[in-house]
Amino acid sequence: MPKSYQIRITAVVLAVLTVGACVLAVMNFNAENDFDQPTDGAWWVESATPATQAGLIAQRIPSNSPAARAGIKRGDILVAINEHPTPRLAPLMREVYHVGIYHKATYTLLRADRELGNTVKLDTQVILESRDRSINQGFRLIALVYLCIGLYVLFRRWTAPKSTHFYLFCLFSFVLCSFKYTGEFGQLDWIVYWSNIAAQALQPALLLHFAATFTDERTEEPTSLGMRLLISIIYLPGICLAALQGFALYLWSATETLQHRLDQIGVGYLALYYVLAGIVFFASYRRTHSPLRRQQLKWLTRGTLLAVTPFTLFYVIPFLADVDVPDLLTKVAVAALVFLPLTFSYAIVRYRLMDVDLIFKRGVTYTLTAAAVVGLYFGFVAGLAEAVHSRLPWTGKWGLFAAIIITALLFDPIKRAIQARVDRLFEQKRYDYRETLIQFGRGVTSQTDLHALVNSIVERLTQTLLVGRIAVFVAQDSDDLRTRFTLEGAHGIPENIVGEIKHLDLNFLQFDGRGDGSHIFLENPQQVLHLPDSQRNAAGLLDLNYYLPCRVQDRDTQRTIAVIGLGRTIGGDFLSSEDVELLESLASYVGIAIQNARLYSTLERKIIEFERLKEFNENIVESINIGIFAVDLDDRIESWNAQMEVMYALPRAEALRQPLAEVLTPEFLSEFHRVKDQPGVHNLYKFRLTARSGESRIANIAIAPLVTRDFTIVGRILLMEDITGRMELEGQLAQAEKLSSIGLLAAGVAHEVNTPLAVISSYTQMLNKQARNDATLAPLLEKITQQTFRASEIVNGLLNFSRTSGTAFTSVDLNRIIHDTLTLLEHQFKTGQIEVETDLAESLPTVNGNQGKLQQVMLNLFLNAKDAIIGGKPGGGTLRVTTSLRGETVVLEIADTGDGISPENMLRIYDPFFTTKSTPRNGQSKGTGLGLAVTYGIIQEHSGKISVQSAVGEGTSFHLEFPVTRDAPAAAPVNGNRSPINV
Repeated sequence: MPKSYQIRITAVVLAVLTVGACVLAVMNFNAENDFDQPTDGAWWVESATPATQAGLIAQRIPSNSPAARAGIKRGDILVAINEHPTPRLAPLMREVYHVGIYHKATYTLLRADRELGNTVKLDTQVILESRDRSINQGFRLIALVYLCIGLYVLFRRWTAPKSTHFYLFCLFSFVLCSFKYTGEFGQLDWIVYWSNIAAQALQPALLLHFAATFTDERTEEPTSLGMRLLISIIYLPGICLAALQGFALYLWSATETLQHRLDQIGVGYLALYYVLAGIVFFASYRRTHSPLRRQQLKWLTRGTLLAVTPFTLFYVIPFLADVDVPDLLTKVAVAALVFLPLTFSYAIVRYRLMDVDLIFKRGVTYTLTAAAVVGLYFGFVAGLAEAVHSRLPWTGKWGLFAAIIITALLFDPIKRAIQARVDRLFEQKRYDYRETLIQFGRGVTSQTDLHALVNSIVERLTQTLLVGRIAVFVAQDSDDLRTRFTLEGAHGIPENIVGEIKHLDLNFLQFDGRGDGSHIFLENPQQVLHLPDSQRNAAGLLDLNYYLPCRVQDRDTQRTIAVIGLGRTIGGDFLSSEDVELLESLASYVGIAIQNARLYSTLERKIIEFERLKEFNENIVESINIGIFAVDLDDRIESWNAQMEVMYALPRAEALRQPLAEVLTPEFLSEFHRVKDQPGVHNLYKFRLTARSGESRIANIAIAPLVTRDFTIVGRILLMEDITGRMELEGQLAQAEKLSSIGLLAAGVAHEVNTPLAVISSYTQMLNKQARNDATLAPLLEKITQQTFRASEIVNGLLNFSRTSGTAFTSVDLNRIIHDTLTLLEHQFKTGQIEVETDLAESLPTVNGNQGKLQQVMLNLFLNAKDAIIGGKPGGGTLRVTTSLRGETVVLEIADTGDGISPENMLRIYDPFFTTKSTPRNGQSKGTGLGLAVTYGIIQEHSGKISVQSAVGEGTSFHLEFPVTRDAPAAAPVNGNRSPINV
């Protein structure tokens, strides 16, 4: 995940946690003020001995508590309160809450009389009081201090090392000190309780973690294995303590004694980690040689020990030992904890705890050092001059001049040696900001983001030199001979001027010509007389006194890549010559850093563009509906697109870097080796490939050389177009054309057959009239007449089915269509030994539809049922057709006793060209796979529904629903209704 997103997510999470903690703290404070918890001040515990099982034992009776004022003593057994037995703590708590504060409660006690050796029963009146929570307000004050310090560090030093860690410590400290369990047992109370448990577990560990990783170097968290193990060990006790609290509450019997022991462990853990943190701070203070770090650690050590010592002596130890101490002493011990956040805040404000690059100004030190050196220098010169004048008077004034010159030449190395010793002496306590600038200049070259680099330069120079205004101008690429600059970062320049800088004339910032100096100094930027008016106006608006070029080496010349502009110091002083000299040295590092950042930015843009083009090209290869793969000169697969994965059923990861012989078939390899060394593109048409899954595919294959820009052959590229579906579609279309031709031929034959049938029918009827009284011929002629009518009906049905019908919808009788279709297929059912059973509802309403299309639906379903019965049961079967009326819907069910449909084919039965029909001889498909697809489309066109239920070996049932035609009359009963048709 990019670091920017990590920072954003961290900021959002911290903001949510902070807001949630503040809201819960306010709600907890209000709940505590609104809820008074009555108490008698005594600590009652449940006894484990059978003799005292009926009561509670007074373990502790704090002085000045309601129980102590009522005369209750340690060891007394409470058996009832207001005549309510108290064998456990729960009844006691219920009765105390029932009585309420400032009300009397009658305590029935059993007290052992040591003199008489027996037990005395007595009643005493206890006035319950509200639990003293004044100490909580002190904790909340400490919590507020922690939160303010954490927010200050977070907003002022967000990017500093360990700033997030320090803020988490402050946030958990806020939760630990401000969240107080009221005993109201509400949802808010439980949230506060568990939040306090979590804070108690993590806050001391965070402090000790911070102390352990507060090293001399400005680094992030240690990454060594030993340090990671140490950090894990630091957090382990807190996690165990929190888990122990959870087990005690939910899994064990959380008695008062057990809860008190856990509280003692928690307080002891807190104090122990505080003491360890103080020890670690002190050890780091003794070990470090950094003056700034010693100042920081000195205050951290003092603050930690000052807060922990009274807290441990007067609160933790008495609490662990169950010893009563005065309330005032306890409150003082708790109040001492405020020194911990206060000393942290002082260290942050005074020494910038989260910024280890703090710069110490040493102006006074250098002034005193220079004065001492000058005094010694002139004293030595004066003494030597006096000696020459008194001992060698003949030399005159020329001897005095020579002595001064010789003294100056000899004293300069001595002055430098003294200055170096003084510098080393003072460096034991504080940094030299000039050395810090040089180290910073060497370190900025590691920054790669231009904007962040410039902002860092502006911030460091502002903090170091204490100048009121600073600006960094970066050179832009231009065809003009003059360099054009734009403002990249600034401090102290008003916003309105920043907005106008792009319109200002900055041509006076030219340092690449002959005679241009190492910097420009403008004593009064508002009155620069040697500049043109436009440039003088720009210099006046910027109000900067110093302009230093940041140069880089460009072949044989130096080129200015940026300019740093600085104003006077905050006190209104000019920079010293030594400051300017150091800035000139720093400018060369800044120039290199800016050039590196710009080069890195350019390289990053080119990488992004390259990645974009690469991804674009890969998307083209992946999106094309043709299998593409490439092989190198050793016939190893180098690329394998998604279409090849689909077509060859081989994942890309398994295909890459594999020899071609291990992936493709020997037949293909033979053709590939035959043409691969020949120039040009070679095509293999309708080549049959066998995938690893055994599926056979037909493809058009193109084999071409893979060449580079300089026309060097580096491999072969192969394009495979899968035409299996196309070939199947062409075969199915040819079959459809054949069926269409057969249909036309059948229609013509049926039309021709109608004529002799009509002649036979006419002559038979005439003979029947003449031989009406003949008992032998009349029945025969009647049968001939019936059969001619039946043959005519079949022929007419065939003609109606083959006749092209329009798409006009009318009110049609579904029973009539079923009857006509069954009549058309009567011979085929008889041949296949299929018994047709019909249960057609009488007076079935008509439906709105097209008779020809609905007859096609019935024909498809009846033929599929016939094929299923013949294929599944050679001995024949049953086809049952049922119609019924359900509300406003006509329901048609077609059930057969065939071989059924397998579960894996149920989801594909409506797919075009999907068929499972095959001939027994060669296994080739004898169906087009269009029957159910066309049927589904026709039913959807008629606003109907179709569903199927099937079991392998038992049969299939199709369920069709059609809406009833509005205001439709009932259809006339169809002959043969509700009677089986045996064929």
